[in-house]
Amino acid sequence: MAIMHRNMSIRGRRNSAPNRTRFSFSTLRGHQQPETSRRLNQLIKNENAAIGAHEKAGRERVSIANQLSDWGEWTEDDAVSDITDKLAVLMAEMGEQEDNFAQYLEESRMVLKHIRDTENSVQPSRDQRAKIADEIQKLKWKEPQSNRIDILEQELVRAEAQSLVAEAQLTNVTRSKFKEAYDIHLAAVIERGEKQILLARHARRLLNHLDDTPVVPGDSPREYDQISATRQVIEDAETELRAWESSAEPIHTSAGDALDSTLLPRSGRGVRDSQGAYAVETTASDSVRDVNGSA
Repeated sequence: MAIMHRNMSIRGRRNSAPNRTRFSFSTLRGHQQPETSRRLNQLIKNENAAIGAHEKAGRERVSIANQLSDWGEWTEDDAVSDITDKLAVLMAEMGEQEDNFAQYLEESRMVLKHIRDTENSVQPSRDQRAKIADEIQKLKWKEPQSNRIDILEQELVRAEAQSLVAEAQLTNVTRSKFKEAYDIHLAAVIERGEKQILLARHARRLLNHLDDTPVVPGDSPREYDQISATRQVIEDAETELRAWESSAEPIHTSAGDALDSTLLPRSGRGVRDSQGAYAVETTASDSVRDVNGSA
């Protein structure tokens, strides 16, 4: 879970997240996957590309927030300078939330790989059973009196028994891991949406502190005195973000290895249990924002 350091200004030292290229063996794997797992493997591959797009969008949002702050400072208008700087803080946080969302999608994608790997493991037993059955049919057609037919039929019984175990395991893994993967995925969608709304509402509050009363030539705008008020907006946004709890209903499971009523992986349960959902830890600071990338 990323720890986000919030502040009152985005100016000063700006550490942009490094560009991250998503590494993938997709160019090789696409030609090596058996038919059993081909469709799921394609889904996992495409999800990887989508996650990369979310990560890029998050970095772009942070970069644009920096540019907004720079422009506001360049205007030499105290009101515009303060509002754009505070607004940039919230917009950069929106970018961080996009990156956080991408991390959850990656976690979900990793869970789907369990299904794919199990599908791969089932394929050999299916192939062996089909091979024996095919050999029996050939012998019955070419050498109907062959003693090898009885031997092969016994092997087929054993192969079918092994296949039953493998198929049962595939069914169990498919159902439990499918629920787990999309529990994570959809809860992350809800978290992203709710936090983006939270941040946007406070960002709109900032706009109300900018006096846009027209001035006539020769006059100057009224002296700007809203710095304390805009600082309070940022503090309010931080407080609400720290106290945020998901509105998502828990996903129940009957899988034997589940610890509770949700299929969240162990790594995500600590925060969920203590704060009721995928809360992101934040710390308040008057220093420059530290933009962290996902691992």
